[in-house]
Amino acid sequence: MRLTRRTCIAAGAALALTAGLAACSDGGSTDDGGPVTLTMWHGLTGPDGPAFQEVVDNFNDSQDEVTIEAEALPWDSLYQQFLTAATSDDGPDLVAMSASRLPQYAERGVLAPTDDFYADDTYMDTSVLAEGAVQASVFDGVNYGVPLNLGPVLMYWNKALFEEAGLDPEAPPTTWEEFEEMIPDLTVDEDGDGTPEQYPIAMGDHSTVPVFPSFLWNGGGGVVSDDGTTSLLGDPATVETAEHWVNLVREEQITPVGMSGADSDQLFQAELAAITINGPWMTAGLTEAGLDFDVTVPMAGPEGQSILGDVVSMTISQRLTDAEKDAAFQFFAYWESVESQATWANGSGFPAIRTDMPGDAVTNEWAAVFGAPEVLDNVRPYLTGVPGSGEINEDIFTPALQSALNGTGEVADLFPAAGEQIQAILDDGS
Repeated sequence: MRLTRRTCIAAGAALALTAGLAACSDGGSTDDGGPVTLTMWHGLTGPDGPAFQEVVDNFNDSQDEVTIEAEALPWDSLYQQFLTAATSDDGPDLVAMSASRLPQYAERGVLAPTDDFYADDTYMDTSVLAEGAVQASVFDGVNYGVPLNLGPVLMYWNKALFEEAGLDPEAPPTTWEEFEEMIPDLTVDEDGDGTPEQYPIAMGDHSTVPVFPSFLWNGGGGVVSDDGTTSLLGDPATVETAEHWVNLVREEQITPVGMSGADSDQLFQAELAAITINGPWMTAGLTEAGLDFDVTVPMAGPEGQSILGDVVSMTISQRLTDAEKDAAFQFFAYWESVESQATWANGSGFPAIRTDMPGDAVTNEWAAVFGAPEVLDNVRPYLTGVPGSGEINEDIFTPALQSALNGTGEVADLFPAAGEQIQAILDDGS
């Protein structure tokens, strides 16, 4: 059965969820055990932000001992500013970050371990949390986070544009081959100037979810081996797969070159692209905009169908006192409660982190799709637990990919050279 919103709901998949700076304080705990105020940075600046803030407000209203002051920053700004702020003891007490980014901060000693949160049932029974989301924040054998969300990256398609192209609006491409057959139908160049007004797919090549690495997986390659020890960029399967998709971009013009993730989102929302690949955070905005869209698993490649999944973990500053750490853990436990996870899932479209959610707790149709077993069972994280992950992706892989896409270099030269740089980082961090 093909996974879509309709089939998920029909099959009851909602019952199968498995898985500018504000002033920062130095913490508000007092020596006499008084109330604690903790500042928190996160990057939930989209439609998912209000759902997160609702849970924060509910927590603050539920008791008088701990107050969370949450601030949303764009993810790029958060990552750029956090390290400087943390090393000067002027940063936030808590930070939500992609688990793939976590190692670079853990290496520098600015994060405190969260193993005590999982040690026993003092705060909650953590065995009900999706194991993959919990393990995503482990670095060098130590856990440095508690999962805020698990965001599988799935394929969105505009049903109206499919119908206008003479395609079945209920039948998105399930394989690369099917997608390539649809390229002529989904490309619109009305004035014949060689620049389409409508593209088959919207994909960013920087500041975005790592869609291209997931293509490499499904072609039998990758950026780094699963154990985080070996660069795969020079492998024949990686090079061949990258050349395939680069050629589709350069020769078939399946997507504009040089877009950020935000640019890609805007192109799809403006109905100038028929397909995009993104996480559950897009659903609320697209629904509000009135798009006729649906969501399903991404197109399978010749070597399978791994689904990219990003985990955002809540982390704590190494400078927190024991009282402040305890206060943080109280908030984390509240976030992971059935009530809070229902509020989050229903408000954001993200699947719940708990595996024991009651069948009637999550009513958001998109949470049903993104939390379906056939999705979560195939979720694969990108660069989690890998030393130098940020440098590998932003400073090496992304520039190599961009050079190939814009024609200033060729994959056969760029990727092996970038792979050598990545291997040096992996060897240095081992």
